[in-house]
Amino acid sequence: MKYSIVLLFGCLFSSISLGAQDSMDSIFVGIPARDYLMGKFEPLSFPDQFLLLPSKCSEGEQRLRKEVVVAFLKMADSAAKEGVFLRVVSGIRNFDRQKRIWEAKWTGERKVEGRNLAKSRLNAEQKALLIMKYSSMPGTSRHHWGTDLDINSVDDAYFKTKEGCGVYEWLKTHAAHFGFCQVYSSKVDGQRTGYEEEKWHWSYLPLSSPFLAKYRAEFSNSDIRGFIGSEVAPTIQAIENFVFGISTHCSSNP
Repeated sequence: MKYSIVLLFGCLFSSISLGAQDSMDSIFVGIPARDYLMGKFEPLSFPDQFLLLPSKCSEGEQRLRKEVVVAFLKMADSAAKEGVFLRVVSGIRNFDRQKRIWEAKWTGERKVEGRNLAKSRLNAEQKALLIMKYSSMPGTSRHHWGTDLDINSVDDAYFKTKEGCGVYEWLKTHAAHFGFCQVYSSKVDGQRTGYEEEKWHWSYLPLSSPFLAKYRAEFSNSDIRGFIGSEVAPTIQAIENFVFGISTHCSSNP
């Protein structure tokens, strides 16, 4: 049975035809599961599966899984009716793109908390942990899956403004209804490890939960390689502390 969704308010989008709920065997859209989960594919090679968001609802060209696009646009439409405007500032990022981000920070091309890490006295483990306050090692990012998105800004200062506070409060109240969860919640209560709080990062659980379960079954820290600094993945337990360092509220489908 197929259906179409057309949003008429807020972020306009053409209708999208979706089949019935995909089985676990088919959600990797013809990409080997291990390659999919590590982002070792080019989303542009699968234009029917990874859709470009409308410009009204994105900053630059952002793509997500088609199911996530539908869910996000429904959520953005609902928020707009209440005067809250949602935009995706970062969508899917494959391994190669994440590698460029990671290595730019490692080599000092991009500063981390105002520091050029190439000129610091930090050892490899300390460098990695500093980068990983907010950036993932390639092969470990949820952004590889097309299920996770950053909303409106990746600057925490924005979420302290009147507008940003309103956006975050709306998301906390309503996002779960559309399948989204803030995976990197506050660490104050000590209930999770890994990345610092990201009020902008929301995950579409109906897909990301089975992806995470498959990741747990498939990978160990020795599989995290192919970029500068990857040798510290086992010592910092990148998978245990970061890939699985998510909010307990996001541990299963809503």
